[in-house]
Amino acid sequence: MGSQEVLGQAARLASSGLILQVLFRLITFVLNAFILRFLSKEIVGVVNVRLTLLYSTTLFLAREAFRRACLSGVTQRDWSQTLNLLWLTVPLGVFWSLFLGWVWLQLLEVPDPHVVPHYATGVVLFGLSAVVELLGEPFWVLAQAHMFVKLKVIAESLSVILKSILTAFLVLWLPHWGLYIFSLAQLFYTTVLVLCYVIYFTKLLSSPESTKLQTLPVSRITDLLPNITRSGALINWKEAKLTWSFFKQSFLKQILTEGKLTVTLNGVYDIVNNLGSLVARLIFQPIEESFYIFFAKVLEREKDATLQKQEDVAVAAAVLESLLKLALLAGLTITVFGFAYSQLALDIYGGDMLSSGSGPVLLRSYCFYVLLLAINGVTECFTFAAMSKEEVDRYNFVMLALSSSFLVLSYLLTRWCGSVGFILANCFNMGIRITQSLCFIHRYYRRSPHRPLAGLHLSPFLLGTFALSGGVTAVSEVFLCCEQGWPARLAHIAVGAFCLGATLGTAFLTETKLIHFLRTQLGVPRRTNKMT
Repeated sequence: MGSQEVLGQAARLASSGLILQVLFRLITFVLNAFILRFLSKEIVGVVNVRLTLLYSTTLFLAREAFRRACLSGVTQRDWSQTLNLLWLTVPLGVFWSLFLGWVWLQLLEVPDPHVVPHYATGVVLFGLSAVVELLGEPFWVLAQAHMFVKLKVIAESLSVILKSILTAFLVLWLPHWGLYIFSLAQLFYTTVLVLCYVIYFTKLLSSPESTKLQTLPVSRITDLLPNITRSGALINWKEAKLTWSFFKQSFLKQILTEGKLTVTLNGVYDIVNNLGSLVARLIFQPIEESFYIFFAKVLEREKDATLQKQEDVAVAAAVLESLLKLALLAGLTITVFGFAYSQLALDIYGGDMLSSGSGPVLLRSYCFYVLLLAINGVTECFTFAAMSKEEVDRYNFVMLALSSSFLVLSYLLTRWCGSVGFILANCFNMGIRITQSLCFIHRYYRRSPHRPLAGLHLSPFLLGTFALSGGVTAVSEVFLCCEQGWPARLAHIAVGAFCLGATLGTAFLTETKLIHFLRTQLGVPRRTNKMT
């Protein structure tokens, strides 16, 4: 598969991921609105925060490192050894689910059993659902490595829809079950998800006429199970060492991500954090995940850019430049317009409780943080796909120092500036990580004619348009928002819509290279798609 075809597959994977994220958020929003009519907000809050965090943390620590390592260099490996390595995620998941379950029940505050009954059962079942999902990890990695986009879309959509139907049915008919409802629905979701992958590969490998069999490294479904390889080695130790390096990195990233557990923040911050991170999850996360696979497939670790196939190096540089430009434009748009519309958004979302206090300042600060999140997501997805094991280890050492400084800075800034200080500490964290990645990218392409970091340069005319739009919307906010009633608010929205249109129009005229990338990779379906 050539680099251009891999690029097309990655772009479709990103597009489908973005659509899935929007679909899932809509389903979750509607489902929560329905559930709150029958169950208490305390039960829903425990599920959405406590139990979901347990589930996601278990999965992240058990599989993230394996995914990064096993999706690298997929054309030059013994897949039997890779699959054996991937099965280690299951016992690792059992360990993390037991350990974190103990933390959740013994160290963290347990909800009042009269308000939230069956909490312990919920912890056990959510941990079990994470282990069940890990049973499908070898199938998932094989599908991602060969860009089976439709399989991902169908499996995840079907699982979420069936889970939502089951949850609604149980809430309607058995509301007294409480946490049992969400726990059983979560277990059902992971079971359906794993079965979709198992059934797909079972049918695919039993159909000799399928054209996809020619590209797969397995010929029978039993080849996906743990087995002794021809060489006698159960796993590729080089791949295992890379996994260990990525595991240390994942652990440190989790500390940085969940650093808010070390400081005391108010409830307004939680709401602002959920609103602000929604954009990152909807837009930037699918792009980061999909194009990490692209860079990992196209580039070879531990090889200088000048020693690799130059066509692949050039395509990777062009894609990185376009992604950086896209992240910068999206982040700047959110930052510029978020400054003038944070108060209005919070007023519409939560009324005076959110819009009259520290909420607007928090959300404005978070909008700038989203800009850094966008750039960091793109730079790190390239960096982690191209780094050698030794470079990952050196990066981990920097992350360790950063973790310590971040926790100290979070504590100090939070005491001085409140919740805004924690966002500033996060901005500092992201700035350091971006600097590390930019230095790596610069060194990687130093001896080649390609300069992908040019994606961080915008035309002066476009920058001027952003500045003018920011000034106009700021003045509009002063005179039209948010004490003047709905006619003034609508006028403020109209001013923002006009400025946004002018800004996007300017970007369309000045950033022609990016527009061409979006049109060719994200907007036009490919006819050569045989793998999806």
